[in-house]
Amino acid sequence: MNKNLHGLYVITDSTLCSTDIVKKVEAAIAGGAQIIQYRNKNASSQQQLNEAQALRSLCQQQQRTFIINDNVSLAMAVNADGVHLGQNDTNIATAREQLGANKIIGVTCHSDMAMAKIAQQQGANYVAFGRFYPSQTKPDAPPAELDILCQAQSQLQLPIVAIGGITIENANTLIKAGADMLAVIHAVFAQNDIKAAAQKLSQLF
Repeated sequence: MNKNLHGLYVITDSTLCSTDIVKKVEAAIAGGAQIIQYRNKNASSQQQLNEAQALRSLCQQQQRTFIINDNVSLAMAVNADGVHLGQNDTNIATAREQLGANKIIGVTCHSDMAMAKIAQQQGANYVAFGRFYPSQTKPDAPPAELDILCQAQSQLQLPIVAIGGITIENANTLIKAGADMLAVIHAVFAQNDIKAAAQKLSQLF
């Protein structure tokens, strides 16, 4: 399962991907994105279902991992590969019970190693740390130090995601510090050439 959890991890954005979401994700995949997370907190449940279904089909065709943000029932409805849970979302045990043993559960751990260890014990498949740099999506997210990635590599047996303000300029620093995946929104979807932006980041791995 975890062998797929490596490389560029793109997260859709309700503003940047408000039109042509499938085309934009297709371009990111063409550039090398390995994991796609569908995140839209503003859309109607029907729009979420339609978009998630379309992205699920695309990811299946392209053999990419498809994750749904926060919404276990939507993940089940479209048979996504898994969900990503924040600290205030469904707990891991409940999500696992609903999704079954073979689905991926990722968990946001900010900059808290104790939280990450608990997530690992509870059966998470990967943990995410951040924000490492100022983030446009979550400007108020608590900052994380690079050192947490080194600690995580030595203390956890799970793949590690770095998130928050990642750009082509700072991405390599995070990979060197221990990130297995880089989760980005603006660094790919806010660029004029989505495929080229994804390619530059993917090549760092």
